[in-house]
Order: sequence, then structure tokens, then C-alpha cells
Amino acid sequence: MELDENKGKPLVFESANKYVSAIYRHLQIIISDELAEFKIGSGQFIFLLEIAERQGITQKALSELLLIDKTTTAKAINKLEAEGYVKRVPSPEDQRCNQLYLTEGGKTVVPEVRERLYKLMLMGRKGFSDEEYELFLLLSKRMLHNIHALALHKEEEKANG
Repeated sequence: MELDENKGKPLVFESANKYVSAIYRHLQIIISDELAEFKIGSGQFIFLLEIAERQGITQKALSELLLIDKTTTAKAINKLEAEGYVKRVPSPEDQRCNQLYLTEGGKTVVPEVRERLYKLMLMGRKGFSDEEYELFLLLSKRMLHNIHALALHKEEEKANG
């Protein structure tokens, strides 16, 4: 990469944003199509799978785990509950909090959802060695951490005026 001698910055600046955005858009369309028969949207599957892994998690903890705002989490849980895949149970420790569990319907559908998403992941990583894919994940997580920290900083600035 050629650098500008005066400023030490790359002469050509290429952002990952267009690639991340395009991958996201295409995956949303494909996942929606793959999961349509279960009436699970591309915005709900991640919640369903995390609840399957962490039965009894609270909505607040789920939001924090996925780095998704509480309103979006509530909407996704409402949809999954309406479809009969998830149930809310008041927490024995704090009745103001609900713990999330899969219903029998949720337990039935999760293996099929996982299988379909696994096949999509295999198609997406086609042409990548295991090492390349692991590096891609590592770098993606690092970028997410950086951007999330920036978003939190911006929220704090807005809150503090």
C-alpha cells in the first residue's frame, strides 16, 4: 500500500463498510428465504439460537450479549413468542425481569435452523482455508469491538449533552 509522504496515510482509502454492508444485505435475504417456512425472520434467528444455548437468560443480558438495543431485542422476542418458539418466565430473584426459555416448538425447530445456517456458513466460507476463516472471524470481532466502543462513547456524549 502506497503512503502519502506528508501525512503517513494511505493514498487509497478503502473501507470495509461496503463489504460488510453487502454481506449483511445478501445474508438477510438468503436467511429470510431459508427460514420463511418457520416464520422466523432474519432478525430473529440469532435471538432464538442464543436462548437455546442459554436457557433462562434475561432480555437485558441477551441484549448485552448480542450488542443489540433493548427495543430491538424486545421486538424479536415478541415475534418468537407469538410464533410459539420462546416463553417468558418471571425471574424468581426479580419479578420485574423475565427469563427466556424455548418452548417445545422452539426445541423442535432449533436443530433445523442450525442446520440451514450451517450450510449457509459453509457456502460463505467457500475458498477460505480454516486459518483464513479463523483470521476473518478474529478481525471481524476486533472491528466490532472498536465500533461498539465508539457507539457507546457517542451515546454517552448525547446523554451528557
